[in-house]
Amino acid sequence: MRVGVDFGTTHTVVAAIDRGNYPVVAFESGDALPSLLAVHRDEGTLRYADEAVACAGDPAWLPVRSFKRLLHDAGPLTEIAIGHHTFRIADLLAGYLAAVRTALARRSNLGLGRTERLEAAVSVPANASSAQRFLTLDAFRRAGFDVVTLVNEPSAAAFEYGHRHGRTITSKREHVVVYDLGGGTFDASLLHMTGRTSEVRLSRGIARLGGDDFDEAIADVVIAAASLGRLESAARAILVEECRRQKEALHANSRRMVVDLTPLGRAPLAIPVEEVWAACTPLVERTLEVLAQVVQADDGSSGVHWNEIAGIYVVGGASALPVVGRLLRERFGAHRVKRSPHPFAATAIGLAVLLDDDAGWSLADRLGRHFGVWREAARGEGVWFDPIFAKDTPLPKPGDPPLEAERRYPAAHNVGHYRFIECGQLRDGLPDGELLPWSEVRFPFEPALRQRRRLDHVPVVRLANLGPTVEERYRLDASGLVEVTLSLPEQGLRRTFTLMREADTNGGAQR
Repeated sequence: MRVGVDFGTTHTVVAAIDRGNYPVVAFESGDALPSLLAVHRDEGTLRYADEAVACAGDPAWLPVRSFKRLLHDAGPLTEIAIGHHTFRIADLLAGYLAAVRTALARRSNLGLGRTERLEAAVSVPANASSAQRFLTLDAFRRAGFDVVTLVNEPSAAAFEYGHRHGRTITSKREHVVVYDLGGGTFDASLLHMTGRTSEVRLSRGIARLGGDDFDEAIADVVIAAASLGRLESAARAILVEECRRQKEALHANSRRMVVDLTPLGRAPLAIPVEEVWAACTPLVERTLEVLAQVVQADDGSSGVHWNEIAGIYVVGGASALPVVGRLLRERFGAHRVKRSPHPFAATAIGLAVLLDDDAGWSLADRLGRHFGVWREAARGEGVWFDPIFAKDTPLPKPGDPPLEAERRYPAAHNVGHYRFIECGQLRDGLPDGELLPWSEVRFPFEPALRQRRRLDHVPVVRLANLGPTVEERYRLDASGLVEVTLSLPEQGLRRTFTLMREADTNGGAQR
């Protein structure tokens, strides 16, 4: 059986394939599973999804919401402290996804046998780091899913647009912009859609902006209006959760939002809805600034004119907030802005469409960040950045060979010290904006060092004469993961690394 699985910041949605239709899978509790886990304060036992919701209000349990956000800066060995207990983020994610698979088999209308093979297309934010991609793929596989492909979330939502609004795509308007505002992240992607092929032209995003941030902003309004002062973390968490519930109940005709403050020892408070919109507007404006980098009124970096765009497709659970649609329509025109009828499920539905062989869709996606390496310069007295794969580089299609890049040079030092990083942009050839450092790889150039298991404490010194030829070979796969092979071809030494986060290992996962 094949499904599309959208692991979201607040909910996880699954869509199935049914003879050209892509129904959202229903669980006992509704059309989605909460992306929630709970930890027992004393025992450290874990509960996930609906079972974690059942622990709400029990002081023996500590809830952990929006843990998807932790993946952005995490690696395979990254740990998080919850109460008095410490867990690897990778293990928490794998445990949660295992609970999702169990729920699909036992508590859903999917009709999945307990031992039946489950093939899945899964998604990550367009601006997800390679670490987040690795952790997501690894966790799904550990949880018992056979991952067929990993796709950027707005790219998947574009397939739902093509399935639902295909008639709007004409020979003169072959481009679609996806505005994806979820619980924790925002992404915008420009896609060229012809026939059954969807090609990503460029993607931009904000790694930490979504519905969670709206909840916090609204909570600040309530705190000020009720003169609550500085709340302890537990009390603020209760308030933020109440603000989330009331925010999701708002609609275009709402005039006020009533917040239940009785858990904090106060009477319920009614907030004029204009104050809620005012608190959220600066956040929405930030997404519009990013969207403007993708939607070109005139020819720009995308090479696409505004008149060539069939529509702006609005998806993601947080996009349901009325102020989002209003500001989008004011900026870009009501006739071009099209909101998915299932904004919380658009990505999962798009993933199912992509997996449906009979639908015949194919995707050409792109890399969301620059990837490169720091190297020594000026005879070791400085460093410089060498880009390896540039942002917006087209990714290979699933099943195609990885994209490769190669560098060769004579060794100038006893040890090769490779410091890999990702970044959102380059300025004057150097990384700028948000930088994500990777594990530092050390590779022995000098023969005496080749039997040493670790080279962390070996000082890097310049050789009296140039050493052997060094070859770096990089591979970028369809999921956006990077692998590097370092070798000394003349001497038969070769090591391959799957690159990971900085604090994890001496050089990531070595093979």
